[in-house]
Amino acid sequence: MDNDNNWEDWQPDTLAVRAGVHTTPEGEHSEPIFPTSSYVFQSAAEAAARFAGQPGNVYSRYTNPTVRAFEERLAALEGAESCVATGSGMAACLATFMALLKAGDHVVASRAIFGTTVQLLSNILGRFGLETTFVDLTDLGAWRAAIRPNTRMLFLETPSNPMTEIGDLAALAAIAHEAGARLVVDNTFCTPVLQRPLDFGADVVIQSATKYIDGHGRCLGGAVLGSRELMEGPRGFLRTAGPSMSPFNAWVFLKGLETLSLRMARHNASAQALAEWLEAQPQVNRVFYPGLASHPQHALAQRQQKGPGGILSFDLKGGQPAAWAFLDALRICSLTANLGDAKTTVTHAASTTHSRVSPEARAAAGITDGLVRISVGLEDVEDLRQDLARGLAAIGT
Repeated sequence: MDNDNNWEDWQPDTLAVRAGVHTTPEGEHSEPIFPTSSYVFQSAAEAAARFAGQPGNVYSRYTNPTVRAFEERLAALEGAESCVATGSGMAACLATFMALLKAGDHVVASRAIFGTTVQLLSNILGRFGLETTFVDLTDLGAWRAAIRPNTRMLFLETPSNPMTEIGDLAALAAIAHEAGARLVVDNTFCTPVLQRPLDFGADVVIQSATKYIDGHGRCLGGAVLGSRELMEGPRGFLRTAGPSMSPFNAWVFLKGLETLSLRMARHNASAQALAEWLEAQPQVNRVFYPGLASHPQHALAQRQQKGPGGILSFDLKGGQPAAWAFLDALRICSLTANLGDAKTTVTHAASTTHSRVSPEARAAAGITDGLVRISVGLEDVEDLRQDLARGLAAIGT
């Protein structure tokens, strides 16, 4: 929904709690849930006007007050004019690609993106005439060299999944716009608390609300954000194709946004402490975390982000056997592919989130068989350190 309210003077923490609130005549303090599929019109003329585009509720596939409140709040936090909420993060990607691209168009994408996004671009949309070239996220020359006359979009995640590489948003926005293309950024790892890509020239931001925005692993959801004009495309796709967010999930995400900045601060602090500790362990080849001075884009992350984030990865000596032994020995961390949860989660990317990516593509992205990704939660950091030490002890030195 469009962000037409005068919230410009509010600070982010206030926006996270107050933006998008439209109290009903009942006078409720917490945002209500509107679990309805349709709405009653006061007259035939009003029904006709609503279907012709007059503001107001029509059908919950594309207009629902609870979903609208979430859209307004997230738009305010991202600094976007408009937001379109979807049923999942991948639905947000699909809505963006389907609305802004057509057969014969070309996309330049980072090869360091979510494995399912690779599959969507290559194996599904590729069947309908969309071409995608994958390049090294941090190689600006490779992005420029991949541009074609029919390039319409540059797509990336930053930090990347699972290697936490950082893309230079301002530089990539300049490359995209010089080519007459749009820059689309998946901002799931940072959320608007740590990074606002639109401020650096991006045209569209995508969020998987399933992750940090919920923060407790309860619901699926996503969002597409950008200018009011540009969001008419994803909104039209949502109305027709129907990958909608449910009112209940929207209400959960509204509650998640209220505590997002507090949680992200804890995620950052604990991830930094664990990354520094892991870097000194003999079983570890290398740690990938933007908060470490050893990270290749450490300086860029400091300029572009307000914090390094809660995700880190590390490569274990011994490959897959070592990684699996490590994971099987953990007792606190949850072995699951989700991230952004209050509970710390761990996964072996090569055999889970990126298992459908070819071995050659995984190698090109730096995803080794010994790579483990951790989404650091809200537990006591010393308990987490001891749990990781238990895993390292299981593989020896």
